[in-house]
Amino acid sequence: MVIKNVSLETVCGITSKIPDNLYNEVAFAGKSNVGKSSLINALMNRKSLARTSAQPGKTQTINFYNINDAMYLVDLPGYGYAKVSESEKEKWGKMIEKYLKTSKKLKAVFLLIDIRHDPSANDRMMYEWMDYQGYAPIIIATKLDKIKRSQVQKNIKAIREGLGVKPGTIIIPFSAETKQGRDEIWELIDSLVLPQEEE
Repeated sequence: MVIKNVSLETVCGITSKIPDNLYNEVAFAGKSNVGKSSLINALMNRKSLARTSAQPGKTQTINFYNINDAMYLVDLPGYGYAKVSESEKEKWGKMIEKYLKTSKKLKAVFLLIDIRHDPSANDRMMYEWMDYQGYAPIIIATKLDKIKRSQVQKNIKAIREGLGVKPGTIIIPFSAETKQGRDEIWELIDSLVLPQEEE
């Protein structure tokens, strides 16, 4: 995908209605601070369209980025250890759930897992829940530049086992620093999103 224009088109808060978009969507989920905004910026070739923060839990809305008036990248709120109240977390959870259940254009969900650590209970729950909703999440193993090359396969295996993924699940190692994995992710997105034009 050659990116000609990008805009943050819709921001959905807890009470907002999920937009009925014309174009296909791919969504990104992951716990707070896993590198979701950095990944989205890297995919869009933009430095700071998605706000990155050292403070977990910065994304508290569902953000729809319109790419070339052809598709949307959808940034879901991070889950996990953000310093927010349980009731807030519950609202975010409901918001994510509402989106996954009501979006008519969602073609794929990417679940981001930090390659340095074994998946958390939250990660596993998110994976199982998406799987239960009928999505086969594609795993992106983030922060690839933070580990040695010799560790990559071992850590990917740990993610595979930690999440209990289904056979054939795609896991793409990715680094926002070096952009390794970016082309692979786009190839996958293109294959999921673009065939609609042939109908």
